[in-house]
Amino acid sequence: MPNPPFVEPGTLSLDFDALRREAIPITALVALFGGLALLPFAVGAAVGGPLALLSAVVGQFVLAVGTAMLLLYVVTRAIQLADA
Repeated sequence: MPNPPFVEPGTLSLDFDALRREAIPITALVALFGGLALLPFAVGAAVGGPLALLSAVVGQFVLAVGTAMLLLYVVTRAIQLADA
């Protein structure tokens, strides 16, 4: 029977190095899209008026795309780990 992911075979304890290797790309994606979404929100807060509404919509769109990309990455990586 194969070992579950993130478990060291000898000790059956958590493999923190493997967890860290998987967490770094997820953290990078969250930071990337969070930073990209921060720009339109900052522009909207600085300018105000009707442009603020447009900037908020653009920021929400960037967050939605980032969430979808992150979800696709997690599902793809889970399938890869299940097949390994």
